Amino acid sequence: MSRDGMVPKLLQKINHKTRTPVNGTIFVAIVVALLAGLVSLSKLADLSSIGTLTAFCVVSAAVIILRRTAPDLPRGFRVPFYPWVPIASIVFSLLVVIGLPKITFAIFGIWVAVWLVFYLLYGIKHSRLGHKSDKDAPPRQPADRR
Repeated sequence: MSRDGMVPKLLQKINHKTRTPVNGTIFVAIVVALLAGLVSLSKLADLSSIGTLTAFCVVSAAVIILRRTAPDLPRGFRVPFYPWVPIASIVFSLLVVIGLPKITFAIFGIWVAVWLVFYLLYGIKHSRLGHKSDKDAPPRQPADRR
């Protein structure tokens, strides 16, 4: 995302010695520390759960969709018992999410809305992949072949 220009330049900067995004790491650490100090552990656990399980559902659905729409793409990993494992992961993740408190859904919805607004106002405008010019696009990384 940073190579694409979708995060501010201050957060894109990589430390040459450690090859890590130091400013981004510090920013996230401050946000997490503030949340840990101001929000109860049970609410943070619920929000972490809904975020992680939603991401897991999206990835599992993407595995199914990409297998059908782009069957010739190189794959970085194999999915055993396809398509049953992705389907089961979606179903069981949703079963866990359904059991979360309603306030968690409301806060998650607000969080998604805030990041959607950020994407619409900042991300689209600064995205290099969204522009037609190849010179603006970030370099492609080779797939990991283990």
